[in-house]
Amino acid sequence: MSLLPQEVIRAKRDGRALTTAEVKDFIEGLTKGTVSEGQVAAFAMAVFFKGMSADEAVGLTLAMRDSGTVLKWDLPGPVVDKHSTGGIGDNVSLMLAPMLAACGCYVPMISGRGLGHTGGTLDKLDSIPGYTTAPDNDLFRKETREVGCAIIGQTADLAPADKRLYGIRDVTATVESVPLITASILSKKLAAGLQYLVMDVKTGSGAFMAKREDAQTLAKSLVSVANGAGLKTTALITDMDEPLAKCAGNALEVLHAVRFLQNELTDSRVHEVTVRLGMELLVATKIAASPDDARKKLETSLTSGKAAEIFGRMVAALGGPKDFMAAPQKHLRAAPVIRPVYADGEGTVSSIATRELGLAVIELGGGRRRAEDKIDHAVGLDNLLGKNFRVDMNTPLAMIHAADEAGFARAAAIVKAAYAIGGKATELPPILETVTA
Repeated sequence: MSLLPQEVIRAKRDGRALTTAEVKDFIEGLTKGTVSEGQVAAFAMAVFFKGMSADEAVGLTLAMRDSGTVLKWDLPGPVVDKHSTGGIGDNVSLMLAPMLAACGCYVPMISGRGLGHTGGTLDKLDSIPGYTTAPDNDLFRKETREVGCAIIGQTADLAPADKRLYGIRDVTATVESVPLITASILSKKLAAGLQYLVMDVKTGSGAFMAKREDAQTLAKSLVSVANGAGLKTTALITDMDEPLAKCAGNALEVLHAVRFLQNELTDSRVHEVTVRLGMELLVATKIAASPDDARKKLETSLTSGKAAEIFGRMVAALGGPKDFMAAPQKHLRAAPVIRPVYADGEGTVSSIATRELGLAVIELGGGRRRAEDKIDHAVGLDNLLGKNFRVDMNTPLAMIHAADEAGFARAAAIVKAAYAIGGKATELPPILETVTA
């Protein structure tokens, strides 16, 4: 006989560790609707203040995974994925999925939409006409098997408990709970039937975990719980004290990814993060014999054109244009106002309030203030300067892509304020540390 929901809440409120059965019962009640919204909110707040042990977090993650369909794969190669905690100019998923597929992995990547100041992979893909981010499971399976990768959104039958719990956390100030973040991310990954996962946990001014010690806590939780649930996982803690790619905005980041895959641009920070995440997976799966071998395979996936070809096939298989890779700018809508924003003085970029650049994209209409808001996929920022660039009043800090002059003016003010011009900056490497089980 299961405990009453209020008894589970009471136990956690009082600091007692919950048993796997208690957590499972509570999540089953959440999924079936027999646990009220108020009880879910009280449970989330109790976890927020009292935390969870690793065993409790594993139990919560598995219960949320089992609240819906759990995909099973019968494929000739390893099933892998990557997840990022979000940042500015973080379009790594668009490049890494086809690069891994080109190396012999299968990548059923379930991604999300923009959250707060950060961009979302699904919003980026929505800028491609016809691309469906919500296929049924049959098409998802077929496309993953035949192309090697598929980047889609969470379907209604994958970890439905997470959707309900997240919606309540979002309006009860409990989003930042590490056990709840961990279970939310990993329940979806486990439901997708993965065998290997790499996490990209961001830290810095553009990350949710701005303090490095908070990023370390989250990374350790994710790695510990994932491995405890049977999913082999490592994490990289990466720098988000400046934009990762030199652009931020949906269509702009897609165009950047296409040019990256086609070897038409050099963007060293995003290149290194993408390759290093891929190296973690190729070594874990034993597709590569060593980190050097993994790097070589991933670089070859780019120089050979194979990763670009796979991305094009994925776009076409999910409803996008068949000639997308040949003519991306024909299909990606451009903003009507495209102009530079200049610094007011001269000197060196000493720091960047990276979060503010994400807010500038939202101000332009490229993100949401409310869940129901429509996104303008054409707007955003590109040619963003990084730290230690020398600027004067004739050097653009960025190019602003705006829907109108008023939007340009608002975004220009935010961008100017985000860049501090002064002495030499402390420039961090893109990869700060690796977290393993």
